[in-house]
Order: sequence, then C-alpha cells, then structure tokens
Amino acid sequence: MKPPLLLIGQGSQDDAYAAEFGRFVHRLRCRLDQTGADVSGGYLERATPRLSESVASLVARGHHRLVAMPLSLSRAGDDLSVALAMEQQRHPTLEYDYGRPLGPDPRVLALLAERLKEAADEVTKPRALELVGARPRLRAIDVPAHDDPHGHVEPGETAVVLVGEGSTDATANAEVHRVSRLFWETHAYDFMTVETAFVSVTPPGVPGGLERCRRLGAKRVIVVPYLLFAGGSLERVWAQALAYGAGHPDLDIRCAEVIGDCETLADVVIDRYEEALRLVPEEAARAR
Repeated sequence: MKPPLLLIGQGSQDDAYAAEFGRFVHRLRCRLDQTGADVSGGYLERATPRLSESVASLVARGHHRLVAMPLSLSRAGDDLSVALAMEQQRHPTLEYDYGRPLGPDPRVLALLAERLKEAADEVTKPRALELVGARPRLRAIDVPAHDDPHGHVEPGETAVVLVGEGSTDATANAEVHRVSRLFWETHAYDFMTVETAFVSVTPPGVPGGLERCRRLGAKRVIVVPYLLFAGGSLERVWAQALAYGAGHPDLDIRCAEVIGDCETLADVVIDRYEEALRLVPEEAARAR
C-alpha cells in the first residue's frame, strides 16, 4: 500500500474556499483510491479539520509514513515545517516526505490561459462586476456587440494583470513576477503586457496594476487571479478592481475566475505525489 497523501491548506474562515478545498480532496481521493493510496486534507490554521486532526486520523488507521503536500502555488513557509515537526513529536513513529508546491507548472499556466480566454472571449456572454449586498460578484450580462460601450478591442490593446496572494517573503513575491513573465511568453504573447499585482501585504495592489496598464495605453484590462480556489482573496481582488473601475469608466475591466477544482489540477497534484515517492529510494541510494 502506498503512503497516504496529506494535502495541507493554509486555512480560511471563508465557506467558499473550504467547500472547494473539500471537493478537491474528494476528487483526489476518488482518483487515488484505485491505486490503494489514502488521501486526507488538513489546515494549518483558521479552519477544520486541522493538520493535527488529519495526521492523528491517518496514524490511527495504521499509517506511519505520509507525503505532505502544501496545496499552494508558492513554496511552503517555515510554519509548515514547524507544524510537521510538532506532529512528529506527538507521533514518534511518523515519517513524512514533502511534495513540491504546484508552482508554475505548464498545466497550471494552461489553466490560467483558459480563465483568461473565458474572460476575454466576446463570443460568449461578457461578465461584469457588480455588488451583491456587501460582496462583489461576477455576473453574465447580455450585451450585443454593437451595444458594447467599449467597442471592439484588439488583443494588442488589452493588458493582463496577474494577481498573487502577496507575502512578507520576498522570494515568494518574486516567484509571482516570474510566473507573470512565463505566462506572457507562453500563453499571452498577443496581449499588450502582463503586469503583476498582489491581493495584500505587498505592493502593487490591484489598483496599482490596473493604473500601470492604463498609463501604458490599454483600452481593456483583464484581471487574472493567480489563486487556486474561490474565497475571501478572490473577493478582495474583485472588490479592488470594482473600486478602481468606478473611477475609470472608460477602461474596460474584466475579471477572470480562479483556477478552481478540476481534473487538470488533480493531475498536477498526483504527479507531485508520485514524484515524492520516487525521490525517497533515489536519495537512499545516493546515501549508500
């Protein structure tokens, strides 16, 4: 039997994020059940089940080695290492291997390209931001092409703002800039530019990214969240875009969806899991 896969989320009090995280764990459980591998999920903070609860459940089912994978687009922070070290103190027989974060995998970039196309495609119903109560939401709107106040906009007149979470870790922030460049060169080369922005913590924020695009002469800007699941972070992205758009009605601002729970994302995670299992015997062989 293969070691179980433990997916680790940062944690959020947002119900939408927790629901999508749970659906993704279930998707992977169904996929890996055919290979005899157990799958569990836990959060470092702010949500349940906590990491400690998931580890205790796995150990109770007889697992003493697991593959721990941060369900994250950036590298794992020190808090994950500390948390897993504490679990080893609680369960002295426990061993774990790390799975790499998802990062700028070509399939992740391809998913971002799909979300960009969905937001840019004028054949389907365009989507606009609106406030529903106190929360921003995207809604489909029926706008015939001849009634579109912004008219036809060429890709060369369209800029993209790729929005990451934002971190106090400069290396993690630099990685988002790297992803923006990779995304531009591999999937968005027809567009004017791909700028980088962040939800919080570090500049530029979404308004700063939009303003740079406007000054470069963009007639349309598509905001692409570099986020896995819907939730509070996505809503902040939309809210910042909505607030900026209210002051710049001549700029056509569209917002894409998050990557989301899907089979392609599951493929990437499973590959990271299999990679972690392969590395263990290779490292042992080098040590001999």
